[in-house]
Amino acid sequence: MSKFTSKSPAPVTNPWTLTTERIVIAGVLAAITIILGVVPGIGFIPIPNLSGSATIEHIPTILGGVIAGPIVGLISGLIFGIVSFLHANVPFFKDPLVAILPRIFIGLTAWASFAALVRINRDVAAAVAGFVGAATNSVLVVGMLVLRGYIPPVAVLAIIPQAIVEAILAAVLTVLLVRAFYIVQGRYIHAPDEKPRDELPY
Repeated sequence: MSKFTSKSPAPVTNPWTLTTERIVIAGVLAAITIILGVVPGIGFIPIPNLSGSATIEHIPTILGGVIAGPIVGLISGLIFGIVSFLHANVPFFKDPLVAILPRIFIGLTAWASFAALVRINRDVAAAVAGFVGAATNSVLVVGMLVLRGYIPPVAVLAIIPQAIVEAILAAVLTVLLVRAFYIVQGRYIHAPDEKPRDELPY
């Protein structure tokens, strides 16, 4: 029988350390982020607005912060920013202070929101983390656009409806993806071995 049982307490790991599992998760999310960014019409969805697109590209970054902690959130956000910078189709996203810097904070705010609320209700925590992570992306990117002089402050009003829609969509997707992650993780941890460990072929 495996030493892991449904009654075994989950190990407590410092959220600011990198474990093997977190490195693997970071790699998987980085790959997903790159795929979303390079395949046309998936991560950045073309729409006729100021930025030229709506996005779900921030979802892997939010998920990284929620399920694997702030370091993975930082790494995922950096990858998101680099992909955005390299595949920019509007001039101001070719500025790394607009395309990269704001994205680094997405995973951090998502992690902090989830960590603060998860003891109350995991779905609520995931929804808030998704909303906050997406809002972080919108607020910091738009704020940097204003600070860098690319758009006038009044233009922010036209961006607010899209930002709200993206945040709500991120909240819903984060709940679903976090549920799926914990279901898969629970089955892996609690699955009993049918043979003694020394007789297993792996």
